[in-house]
Amino acid sequence: MKAYEVMLLIDPSLDEEALAAVVEKTTGVIASQGGAVDSSENWGKRRLAYEVDGLTDGDYTVIQFHAAPAAVAELDRVLHITDPVARYMIVRRDDLE
Repeated sequence: MKAYEVMLLIDPSLDEEALAAVVEKTTGVIASQGGAVDSSENWGKRRLAYEVDGLTDGDYTVIQFHAAPAAVAELDRVLHITDPVARYMIVRRDDLE
């Protein structure tokens, strides 16, 4: 398994429970595909440099995990259709192998 990191930009109007549900859904997809979540860190609300989907602020969460490429493809598919996630970026971390 390879090391990856996903950064989520989540709608800041969500309450704490809904935010936790989005993060839990993301980690659940990773775990269900045979991956392992190493860490999850909430960076909190930050002002965006430019407007994204009508949002001027965003709630950032970074999740580091190990998974197979097929699991990353499934995570990409699920995040693409998850409405509270305004943007996301999945990167491979060669330095954490």
